[in-house]
Amino acid sequence: MNREAVIAEALGLLDEVGLDAVSTRRLAKRLSVEQPSLYWYFRTKKDLLAAMAEAAMTPHATAPLPTPDDDWRDWFLANTRSFRRTLLMRRDGARLHAGSTPTGDLGRIRRKMEFLVASGVPEREAHMAMLAASRFTVGSVLEEQADTDPGDTADLPADVPVIDHESAFEAGLALILNGLVHRTGV
Repeated sequence: MNREAVIAEALGLLDEVGLDAVSTRRLAKRLSVEQPSLYWYFRTKKDLLAAMAEAAMTPHATAPLPTPDDDWRDWFLANTRSFRRTLLMRRDGARLHAGSTPTGDLGRIRRKMEFLVASGVPEREAHMAMLAASRFTVGSVLEEQADTDPGDTADLPADVPVIDHESAFEAGLALILNGLVHRTGV
C-alpha cells in the first residue's frame, strides 16, 4: 500500500457511495487494513479529502497549457469546459473540489493568467474572469450532480422554460466571456 493506492481507492469509494458516506473506516475496510494505518499517509480526513480533490482534478490539471498563438477567447472557453468535464467525472466531484486549495496547480494557474494578460486582458479583469468562471462552473456542476431526476419537470409552472444542464452552462459561460470582452475591449 502507498499514498497513490490509498487515494485511488478513496476515489473509487467516492464514486461508489458518494462524498457523505466516505469515511476512513470504510476506506480502511476497502483496503483490508486497520484504520490507524491510514494515518501514516493522511493525518486527518481533511488531508485525505484534499489529496482526493487534487487527484480528481488530474485530467484538467494535465491538459495542455495555452500557447501564444491561441486565441484567448477560444482558450478561455475550452479551459472552463475542461474544468467542468473533470468535475463531472467523479460522483460529487464539485462538492469534493469546492473549498479545496489548488496548491499543486499554482504554477499552471500563473501560466494561464500570464497568457490572458499577454493577450491583452488587464490583470485584474483576468483574475476576476478566471475566478467567476471557476465558481460558476463549480456551482453549475453542484446543481447538475444534485439533480437526481433531470427529466422531472412536473412541479414547474407551464410558462417556465426547461433548460438542460449543458445548455444552461454554455449560456452562462458565454455571458461571462462576453462580459469580459465588453469590459476589456479585446
